[in-house]
Amino acid sequence: MFRLPAQTHTEDGDWRRVGFEVEFTGLTLARAVEVAENTLGGERREEDAAHCVLAVPGAGDFAIEIDWAFLKRQAAEQDGSGEGWVELLSLAAERVVPLEVVAPPLPLKALDRLLEPLVAALRAAGAAGTRDTVIAAYGVHINTEAPDLGSTTLWRYLASFALLQWWLVDAHAVDLARRVSPYVDLYPESYTRELCEQGPPAATEKLLADYLKHNPTRNRALDLLPLLSVLDEAAVQAAVNDDRVKARPAFHYRLPNCLIDDPDWSLASAWEGWRVVDDLAQRPGDLDALAAAYLERWRPLLGVDRAGWCADLEPWLHDRALV
Repeated sequence: MFRLPAQTHTEDGDWRRVGFEVEFTGLTLARAVEVAENTLGGERREEDAAHCVLAVPGAGDFAIEIDWAFLKRQAAEQDGSGEGWVELLSLAAERVVPLEVVAPPLPLKALDRLLEPLVAALRAAGAAGTRDTVIAAYGVHINTEAPDLGSTTLWRYLASFALLQWWLVDAHAVDLARRVSPYVDLYPESYTRELCEQGPPAATEKLLADYLKHNPTRNRALDLLPLLSVLDEAAVQAAVNDDRVKARPAFHYRLPNCLIDDPDWSLASAWEGWRVVDDLAQRPGDLDALAAAYLERWRPLLGVDRAGWCADLEPWLHDRALV
């Protein structure tokens, strides 16, 4: 079961929404689409040889696709005909290039009903996750809608993640193949220190400028570029110049492994790490105390001892019933 965060609604009173991206291997695209269709229902719309969409009534569009940008471009150039080498590459990529199910933004209250049955069905069909090969870096991306886009709220989420990021790597048992990949890099310690020293900025322009100064890349375990693009897309593109950054008012959290072939694993367990970040962000007193503790431990040239910080953070989180 998904554990709801403390802040379940936006400032407008609507249920906050969450989108999931699940990477896996072990199935052909056709088989994955078949499983999703049997589980979710909906109307199938085949975009091209590498990409299919299921329009699920009351939920939205679920995309099932081969996660290989080059292959998808070639399939699109063939106008969806699926002829020749595109299909051959698709089959050859089955054990190397992951498939991806991209769920639409769903209300928090709907996650159990829609997502867990889909994961169970893909597992039963033979889907495999992060540990399937030594080169696998498959993961789960969680896109959680922000309660609001005020500078104080965004600072609290950034500080919450930055102070928890080392602990989260251990809590998620992030696979070595993913740790050494560039896709889930953590925030630099200099940025964590700056967040703690400066506190919430008076304006979002300051928060955006500081973030881009330290993180001019999509490759962060918590990628804020999509959310910041809602505020100032031109400034984000000036810093990263990457057309893959799409504006959306959500935190893009990409740290968890995808252990879809493990019967004891679920998306709800992957969600738990982010839920702790989300809940800490709603406790300004605890967050300020943790930031002060981080600064107290800072040593010139050495920074903060990671092992000691994580060892003390675990009981601190338990004492506050955050885990």
